Amino acid sequence: MAEIENGQIESTMLGLEDHGIMSFFLFLKFNGTGQGFGGYAMDGYDKQKKKRVGSGFGIDCIRSILETVGVGKWEDLKGKYVRVRRDGDGWGAKIVAIGNIVEDKWFNIEELAKEHFPND
Repeated sequence: MAEIENGQIESTMLGLEDHGIMSFFLFLKFNGTGQGFGGYAMDGYDKQKKKRVGSGFGIDCIRSILETVGVGKWEDLKGKYVRVRRDGDGWGAKIVAIGNIVEDKWFNIEELAKEHFPND
């Protein structure tokens, strides 16, 4: 059973993780607790170029987050309220989608990943 809860974006991260992988996180706060959303690689290693390169999945993630929350810039996400949908109830339930706090507009990152990587 999916759980839906309102939360506030306390902070964000958009950049390179420790191993040079481009990623993002939204750090959300709820009543007395917090949880992160994101951590997906927004790039991939290109053997021919011998370096990591951006992906359509990555830019679609950023664009979908901005459109869902209702802001035009990543920097404007901090402080915004959203709804979250988890893959279950209780501790350990992963956030699989974020929603606009007023409109019935959702971004499900797992569905986007299936569109971009249907064989995974």
